[in-house]
Amino acid sequence: MNEEHEQNWTLTISSKANLFDLNLTELWKYKDLIRMFIIRDFAAVYKQTILGPLWYIIQPLLTTIIYALVFGGMSQMSTEGQPKMLFYMSGLLLWNYFSTNLLKNADTFLINSGLFGKVYFPRLTVPIATTASGLLSFVFQLLLLIVVYIYYLIHGVSIMVNSTLLLFPFIMLILCILSMSLGIIVSSLTIKYRDLKHLITFGIQLAMWVSPVLYPVSGVTNSKLLFFMKFNPLSSLLEAFRYSILGTGRFHWSSILYSLVFTLVTLMIGIVLFNKTEKNFIDNI
Repeated sequence: MNEEHEQNWTLTISSKANLFDLNLTELWKYKDLIRMFIIRDFAAVYKQTILGPLWYIIQPLLTTIIYALVFGGMSQMSTEGQPKMLFYMSGLLLWNYFSTNLLKNADTFLINSGLFGKVYFPRLTVPIATTASGLLSFVFQLLLLIVVYIYYLIHGVSIMVNSTLLLFPFIMLILCILSMSLGIIVSSLTIKYRDLKHLITFGIQLAMWVSPVLYPVSGVTNSKLLFFMKFNPLSSLLEAFRYSILGTGRFHWSSILYSLVFTLVTLMIGIVLFNKTEKNFIDNI
């Protein structure tokens, strides 16, 4: 006699019916996996290098020195009366995190296609881990900025921290979500359109010049450039950060609100595209 045995499944895997589904409960269950991805991504960057994590400090320091010499020295570009090293480093700190996180998340599906095709886990754990691991390197560079800041304070340079510095965690949260959202949008689209990967690399380089990374908004006189900067969500974040630590620049609540709304809309679009691509991306690889 054949007996029928009821099987009680602990997990049912199915495609998402709702493309807006984040399934935060499932992501929380896989928090240990996210932590493992964070450690892997952080350790893999400078593995088998002599200086190791010191490169997190050396690279931004050398980059800042070069920009200070070229733009601050030869071009005499305005830094609103602030020390050149401090001005450029503050802009590059946020920009480097944004651009690096965007480009890394843009490869989410292509780089992890082998892993995604073999075992199930929430796919969003990868971009979340990538974004978090980037924050670890950001902390090293932030410490470098603090050291440079203290150096100028000791030497009597007139720089002033103000109460808007309390918004720094909020600014970073917007920056994290925005870079991750744009990254997963690109990652979802590059499954079918591989040329987009090369285009986004060029686009990132171009975007730096329409963002107040190496110059203040107050120094821009070109009306067309000002128009692009007005709708650039990074502009208000960069200016707000400089304003909070240097006391110069522009800070407007309306601009921060615009960046927040732009980020939330981008996040929703990213989630929809990511969930849609997740269903059949293996067939398109």
